[in-house]
Amino acid sequence: MALVLTEEERAIASGNSGEGAAMAMRIVAETARLMGAPRLLPIASAHIDGALYHGDSGTLFAERLVDGGARVQVRATLNVGSLDLTGCSKNRLGKHERAMARRMMDAYRKLGCEPTWTCAPYQAGHRPAFASDVAWGESNAVVFCNSVLGARTNRYGDFLDIACAIAGRAPDYGLHRPENRRARIVFDISAIDSAFLASEVAWPILGNLFGRSAGDAVGVVAGAAVHPDEDALKAFGAASASSGAVGLFHVAGVTPEAPDLAAALHGCDPEEIIHVTSDMLAETRRRLSTVADVTAIDAVAIGSPHLSIAEFDRLEALIAGRQLAVPLYACTGRHALNVLDEAGRRRKLEDCGVVIVADTCVVVTPILPEKPDAVLMTNSGKFAHYAPGNTGYGVIYGSLAECVESAVAGRPVFMKAVA
Repeated sequence: MALVLTEEERAIASGNSGEGAAMAMRIVAETARLMGAPRLLPIASAHIDGALYHGDSGTLFAERLVDGGARVQVRATLNVGSLDLTGCSKNRLGKHERAMARRMMDAYRKLGCEPTWTCAPYQAGHRPAFASDVAWGESNAVVFCNSVLGARTNRYGDFLDIACAIAGRAPDYGLHRPENRRARIVFDISAIDSAFLASEVAWPILGNLFGRSAGDAVGVVAGAAVHPDEDALKAFGAASASSGAVGLFHVAGVTPEAPDLAAALHGCDPEEIIHVTSDMLAETRRRLSTVADVTAIDAVAIGSPHLSIAEFDRLEALIAGRQLAVPLYACTGRHALNVLDEAGRRRKLEDCGVVIVADTCVVVTPILPEKPDAVLMTNSGKFAHYAPGNTGYGVIYGSLAECVESAVAGRPVFMKAVA
């Protein structure tokens, strides 16, 4: 089916609104043609992943949009950048890379984007309405937006996300279409003990297994004896989007498009049913760690996706004023940092040895010290997936409580596993 643009869209692409807007519209339209979309959809908002510095070309692209007079036409929040502009933490970027990263972040602000600098914009008040069409980037943000909020977005990559925000439109294909949001795989967890499902480690482990099982297919989690809260759904989605290419999941009786199993399946039979067992989860947990039998750790990192205030509450209660033997990097957005600062909580955490990282995180920019054979402990399924390749650190996966106790002891500390 051939793409048909409206008269207004053709005029923008021809330069009637400036060269920056024209370039953005042409990018969106050409993507639509490549994907076989018949038209462009008006969008309500965007979340921009492309402001993270990966090379000079990204900075120059953003500055060309600025020079062309482009401005976003919808609300557009910004994902993490390469610099912690709050000054909480420091990284090891070289002088040139630091300058280009700063120029890139500045350019996106000039385009009219909100300087939220978080991978969890839904925690910072950016929560599009159910069934609204949006153009979001960053894998965990995309899957949360689709699954937990019920808004509609594809996994928009770098630079297409800002083009959609400037054009105010996205290609009409994929997860924007209701028929493509039907669950095709049932992920049955009815055999899993409710005590495990209520534990903090459950949903990152389930998410990792779900992502490896589903790939880019839409699936529905069925048989949950415990209803996960938003932080658990956040962790599940982030792990599934990194271990697979999940853009949308349903949880029967929990997420908005799945009041029950039949609704998630749109009344159809599933193409596959995966019966999850305790052995499958135990093997998945083992896979999340890349090192074993170590006697010391070098750091702990949490907050991928960024920590919520509820997660900071749990962190503070677990530390209980104790001094940490190794640094614990707590990655978050400035929306949470503001709350911590107002109550004096940030200073107390830092006095214990916590390193707050805002605007960015330790797996996307070099914050962790360089050290051969270093070991990182984390409670994040997403950190566990990306940290070995991005940081060079070996990874041990554990609960938040285990992470804190390990940071206090300077060595891995494990508690009795929930059966």
